Amino acid sequence: MGLLNEQQRNRAVEVMKEYLSAPLGQDGKTRVESSAELDMERIKTIEDDLKPLLLRLLNGDTNLLEFKSKVDSLNKLNPYWGFSGIKGQMFFNMVVNVADDMDECGQELKLSIKVPENEQIASSRIKNLASYIKRLGEQWAEAGNTRYGSPKVGSIPFFLSYLWHIQDRNKWPIYYTNSVQVMTDLNLWQPSGDLAQDYLTFKHIFEELEVLFTQETGDSFNLYKVEHVFWYKGGNPYLEVKNKSETVTKSTPSGPTTTESILHLPESYVPPIIAILPRMATNEEDLVEAAKRSGTSLPRAFEKNINAVFTILGYETKLLGQGQGRVPDGIAFAHDESYAILWDAKIRTDRYGIGTDDRTIREYITTQSRDLKKRRSLRNIYYLIISSSFANDYDDIIISIKMETNVNEVSLVEAGALVAMVDIKLREPLQLTLGPDGLQRLFSKSGIIKAEMVREQLQ
Repeated sequence: MGLLNEQQRNRAVEVMKEYLSAPLGQDGKTRVESSAELDMERIKTIEDDLKPLLLRLLNGDTNLLEFKSKVDSLNKLNPYWGFSGIKGQMFFNMVVNVADDMDECGQELKLSIKVPENEQIASSRIKNLASYIKRLGEQWAEAGNTRYGSPKVGSIPFFLSYLWHIQDRNKWPIYYTNSVQVMTDLNLWQPSGDLAQDYLTFKHIFEELEVLFTQETGDSFNLYKVEHVFWYKGGNPYLEVKNKSETVTKSTPSGPTTTESILHLPESYVPPIIAILPRMATNEEDLVEAAKRSGTSLPRAFEKNINAVFTILGYETKLLGQGQGRVPDGIAFAHDESYAILWDAKIRTDRYGIGTDDRTIREYITTQSRDLKKRRSLRNIYYLIISSSFANDYDDIIISIKMETNVNEVSLVEAGALVAMVDIKLREPLQLTLGPDGLQRLFSKSGIIKAEMVREQLQ
């Protein structure tokens, strides 16, 4: 008897068929072909690099610190797993940073990392590592440190399953946040909060879907292929609007009241005022007209919606922009974390080039950042430009802005990335912080921020 009922199995098959029939990518390849190529690269990296490195740690031929450094480098060179995010490498770094006794830390991690012989041992290893991590966090807090530097117990299933997967990729699926969210959205499963039990249930559903998808298609489905189905469904979990074919508006003779016929319940956590940002950023004509009918302009509406993003994320916000002289469009404060964000919104049908507004940006950044440093006693100030997409001529300008003003970093944020931040925040409001173990991590390095990067870094 499987874990899924008939309705759930049918829904899973429906999503699997969506993945198999997905349109060709820009490279002219099907989603299945691109996924197969990615899997070949992942397997090669595991066999040639990651597995030998991990075995050297377990055999005592390298120490924990050297392993941590090398696995970080390998994942940056081969970004196939999202291990560089807060539940992977950052969790690893935090564990090592807060541990007073490195010998004990090494023993605890090596014991947990070794691939389990069976599920009972897997459950025990998750629980044991959770007890150790809780103890580290308590010791860290008792020493007078803030909670931001302490590793989160909730990261353990992803961290361990990634390392178990390296040792036996056909048995231990990686506990991706994206996969868990998609399974939850599809009503295939609801996690209980018991880390060990949740991971094993996750594993069992993957195994059940391997068999189901193989039966339905006649082609062999392994854990990777099941994973790709969820990746496809969850790659854009914040659809701007539901597909028009999924809703039908009906009028009744008795009056203007309308009802909707819905094929599936909504899955997105993102409110419409945020979900529409990517469309606004590209200056869609129908939205320009809609803004006029609403008594505003699309650029001003874009600014207001972006301000709503920062409010939802937990910042203290201040909308500036039009009519207030040479100022950024808005400011977002993270007081406890001692930083502020100056941001500007730029609607563009094509890619935005920062050089077009270079001089104006420098002027008000200089004024605003100086005043913020003086009045607010902030450690860091970040400058963000938010648009549809960006031209690649920004490196020299960013360097000069950082040298000539008080901002620490300059980020070019695609509108879809903001939507991804809100989606993650609303799904796990207590897990995503404003500090260095959360959103601040995104802004601590200059350059373009895309939705994919947000999901990789924060999930």
